[in-house]
Amino acid sequence: MTGTGTATQRATWLVLALACACQFVVILDASIVNVALPSIRGDLGFTPTGLAWVVNGYLLTFAGFMLLGGRAADLFGPRRMLVAGLLLFSVSSLVGGLATAPEALVAARVAQGIGAAMLAPATLAVINTGFTEPNARARAFGAWSASGGVGGMAGAIAGGAITTGLSWRWVFLINVPIGAVLIMAAMMSLAGARTRRRESLDLAGAVTGTAGLAALIYGVMQSADHGWTSMPVAGPLVTGLLLLAVFTVVEARFATQPMMPLRLFGIRGVAVGSGMLLLFGGIAIAMWYFTSLFLQNVLGYSALQAGLGQTPAAVTFMVIARWAATLLPRTGVRPLVLAGSACFVAGFGWLAQAHSDSGYVTGVLGPTLLIAVGIGLTFPTLMAAVTADVPEGAAGIIGGLAQTANQVGGAIGLAVLATAAGARAAMEAGGSSPADALAVGYDLVFLMAAGLGLAIAVVSLLLPRHRRG
Repeated sequence: MTGTGTATQRATWLVLALACACQFVVILDASIVNVALPSIRGDLGFTPTGLAWVVNGYLLTFAGFMLLGGRAADLFGPRRMLVAGLLLFSVSSLVGGLATAPEALVAARVAQGIGAAMLAPATLAVINTGFTEPNARARAFGAWSASGGVGGMAGAIAGGAITTGLSWRWVFLINVPIGAVLIMAAMMSLAGARTRRRESLDLAGAVTGTAGLAALIYGVMQSADHGWTSMPVAGPLVTGLLLLAVFTVVEARFATQPMMPLRLFGIRGVAVGSGMLLLFGGIAIAMWYFTSLFLQNVLGYSALQAGLGQTPAAVTFMVIARWAATLLPRTGVRPLVLAGSACFVAGFGWLAQAHSDSGYVTGVLGPTLLIAVGIGLTFPTLMAAVTADVPEGAAGIIGGLAQTANQVGGAIGLAVLATAAGARAAMEAGGSSPADALAVGYDLVFLMAAGLGLAIAVVSLLLPRHRRG
């Protein structure tokens, strides 16, 4: 009896290891390409605008197809979706690594994003169905969150090392053997993970929901090059919002088996947690993206040095995420979120004081460590809050909703914060050095991020006081 229980427990944690490895790969691929972009442009002859789609093509389909990927995990089973997602991800990585034309690489990145959108919700479905005991589930979410942190850190460092030591092509080709190993692991460790559902896919909801999200995110991405009221931005934004409105009507009135059952928003953790994850997306962008820009554009670090400069914060996040997972069953969601929000407000407020003459330790390291503590306390806690009371058969769609909220929040946050930083830096450009002007712009971003941290704290008050993960 004991031997059987031990074997079952070992198998369960092997499944968690697989879910964490898949999450690692998804986050790694979102960050590892950035350092390789100059080499890619030189070899394939990208225009500056076209080069942005090496990143945007992945992020657009990743965020846009997440809800569909989550629903598919519920209907067809997490095993099938993990294997299918890994296969698509690996094949498109091979195509990207062998690309000889810009169009081929962008198409491969779009396909990679779809593969990632199939993978990411399935990993959460695996955790939700495999870990039903609160303490074990909390620890699983902590490990899953930490694996994303490892992926982001590894991407920032490995991108520079691979591009310098080998070739930018290996940034993509390295996914092929990793994907093959994970496919075999999924086939073995998830052999019994079959769906018992016999529902059909809500085609109208899938089309309107996916197209609406994609159009909305595309419009937000276009704002980096065009004004918010210009047709390239306003057109997709309006189209996306209209499609999402149609999606809501379809789900509420016409779909017999809706892709996104609206009744799920009656679960307070789902509704409030998704809102906080939307805000958290902007926090994450301010921390990792704009801090990297500050290190490079203001303090003069190389891309690799900037990645190494953010490593202490990434390690802190991973450690705190695991620790928060052990606290969550005892404290509930709200205390951890409030503590994390306090770290955001204090850390970003401190970081907003940095300037071109600041030293790394006191100007960047100290505040980013504090912010990393906040991320470690908050992110796994929010994911646990959203998925805590998920009905049977809805783990995938809720996982997709949670990650969609986070990705959409990040896309909107990047666009809004970048616009604010650029406008503020332009105001300072006449009377300051370029580095000083940029520092002023980034300082405004960090103050806005502190405001997002405060907003998360306010929204968290809508959760039940004794909410448990």
